[in-house]
Amino acid sequence: MPSLPHNGLDHLAIVVPDTAEALKLWHDQLGFPLLYSEDVMEGTVRLTHLDLGNTQLQLVEPLTPDHPLQAWLKENGAGLHHFCLNVDDVAAAGEISPIPTAPNLHQGTQGKRALFLDRNATDGIQVELTGK
Repeated sequence: MPSLPHNGLDHLAIVVPDTAEALKLWHDQLGFPLLYSEDVMEGTVRLTHLDLGNTQLQLVEPLTPDHPLQAWLKENGAGLHHFCLNVDDVAAAGEISPIPTAPNLHQGTQGKRALFLDRNATDGIQVELTGK
């Protein structure tokens, strides 16, 4: 069976209702260095990255009331949303993936593109691919 070529773990993503409040725990109390914060997807999501040493922690804050992650927060509360693998080329990885992928690429941070694997094929675990 073919495998999905990747360059390791890119980040772990936690959905949060308020980035500033979340930073009080992850940055202020636990001391994870803040790398950068960026509003993406036409200003509907804020992605904030902290350095964990061997990977990054991504805080994901939906910024609009109708964003799908608002419903996710209501149902699940703040918490782990997905893990993300780094790939050289997201579109190419999606084409050769042994797991079906979402139909469209989406914007990641710092000019990267991203794509989710079909969570029905990964036992309900949300897996993202990111790269160029």
